[in-house]
Amino acid sequence: MSFQIRKAKILQVLDERGTADVRELAVLLNLSDMTIRRDLNALTQQGLIVRTHGGAMLPGLGDRPVSFAGKAAQHSEAKEHIAQLAAKEISDGDIIFMDCGSTVFALCPFIRHKPITVITNSLPIVAELMSSKVTLNLIGGEVDKARQAVHGLTAESHIARYRADKAFIGVDGVSVANGLSANGELEAAHTLALMRQAAKTYLLCDATKLEQDRYLQFAPLSVVNTLVTDKNADKSVLKRYEEAGLQVLS
Repeated sequence: MSFQIRKAKILQVLDERGTADVRELAVLLNLSDMTIRRDLNALTQQGLIVRTHGGAMLPGLGDRPVSFAGKAAQHSEAKEHIAQLAAKEISDGDIIFMDCGSTVFALCPFIRHKPITVITNSLPIVAELMSSKVTLNLIGGEVDKARQAVHGLTAESHIARYRADKAFIGVDGVSVANGLSANGELEAAHTLALMRQAAKTYLLCDATKLEQDRYLQFAPLSVVNTLVTDKNADKSVLKRYEEAGLQVLS
């Protein structure tokens, strides 16, 4: 089990229980006490948890990075699979956009060794890649504390100054009939800005979001070049996306 999966599972337990000790986590996750302690120390350094005597707990309710981490914990194995496939599409020297979605965030451990440039609005991505070989360009603007990301008109103006080889994006829902959809306008506008400035767009999307239409339909399916999803996706559904002109990786 990779650190990213262990990290997601630990945070999921803490999100559900609020606090847990080392032995409890070791039993729940079928790991050694030593591995749990090492992981808890790493999560503490990242500011995602607070160490207690013999275990760990979440920071205060106002500490939003845990909220993002809780979302990242959902479908963690599927996201890791998607991230591994997507990382293979990135070549040395590439300039890429990465949005603030939790599936896109899962790319980080698979690209940190690559000499590439990442342009992103995601604060967790910047933190994760700060000590890597990746050159970082943080999009400026107003910070959305709930999403741990930068959005707004200034952010869109920043994006418009750059061109990227590839954009890696996530959505709240996608369907062959209605295209890409989101739960809010800010993220939809940001995603559109990224896609406009990229030569190729990759949609990173786990199977639960396929053929799902959300609140705001903001772009046709044709804006996407490649759909990257997980092994649980229905093959007949994926065939429809291929027939619509997308490359599909699963």
